[in-house]
Amino acid sequence: MSDYTIDSLLKKANELGASDLHFIVGEVPSFRIDGQIIKSKLPPVTEDDMMQAIDTMAPVSMRDKIFKSYDSDFPYEIEGVSRFRVNLAMSFGYHSMTVRLVSYDIPSFEQLSLPPTIEKFSKLENGIVLITGVAGSGKSTTIASILDNINSTQKKHIVTIEDPIEYVYKSKKSIFTQRQIGIDTANYIDGLKFALRQDPNVILIGEIRDMETVQSALHAAETGHLVFATLHTFNAIQTINRILSFFPPSEREAVRAQFAEVFRGSVSQKLLPNANGKGRTPAVELLYSTPTIKDFILKDELEEIYKLVQKGSYNDMITFNMSLYDLYKQGKITKETALEHSDTPNELMHYIRGVYSGSENQY
Repeated sequence: MSDYTIDSLLKKANELGASDLHFIVGEVPSFRIDGQIIKSKLPPVTEDDMMQAIDTMAPVSMRDKIFKSYDSDFPYEIEGVSRFRVNLAMSFGYHSMTVRLVSYDIPSFEQLSLPPTIEKFSKLENGIVLITGVAGSGKSTTIASILDNINSTQKKHIVTIEDPIEYVYKSKKSIFTQRQIGIDTANYIDGLKFALRQDPNVILIGEIRDMETVQSALHAAETGHLVFATLHTFNAIQTINRILSFFPPSEREAVRAQFAEVFRGSVSQKLLPNANGKGRTPAVELLYSTPTIKDFILKDELEEIYKLVQKGSYNDMITFNMSLYDLYKQGKITKETALEHSDTPNELMHYIRGVYSGSENQY
């Protein structure tokens, strides 16, 4: 057994500003810092180290399930240090653990360098808002910032259904009910079903994974609730297509009409390395639903949505390229980083060369 403990590693991760700790049998403990994997100089993790870590971190109520499953998610906390989201998986027959650090403090839009117009989503009364991006792109933190804005300014009941719970909210003007899959409710479907009986104003769905969850989310939005949910998609058009793809072709037109009616917008984001080599900054695509965009969704003319926003800050909306250009112009990211992360680098080069006048001063 190694000299270090899982708690000592997590404290070190917090000190280093790491986003994740990787703890894998046979490998040295590693940290993800500013998007890069940094290997420690510690001895490799042994099976005994892993069993001790599981014994330290796993909730008693989940231990039987953990050893019968290939994959498990659960929360952990070191009081006064941080909260953590733990994923336990199998690799070559051995356990592998990835631990995401979740700060106690919920940052504001300004602290996250998010466009201030994102506050529009916190002022909605109903409908569905989708927060999208790859794993580790900051989706959970963006949602937390939106919910905490509601918490600070409005008298609402906010229900979160998560797997596992990440940010823990302290009630301000609003009150919270936070439910974890596998501990407080069986699954997202049941969680949503019973959430509607708990007098909510706002519902957070940790992740949309299947058709049944989409159906439940749309129903919640139709019945006058404001629903936030995450998806692993890259942009608004892919997000809309992904929602529809959960359903068989024979049902898609009906779902398209249902979705168009309740869709209020989307936030898609990527975390990019800062030009000074320290930290990361989000590039953000913002889409707000309007009658014109609703019509494009109904007609399945999604490419027209991008063309509309591309013309220049339509209704405070922003494409990824607009966001990348502004970050480059402000000196926050390099031109190489901007082009590397653009889906359409040729278009971005037009912005940089000043071809599109609408790219100036987006936010």
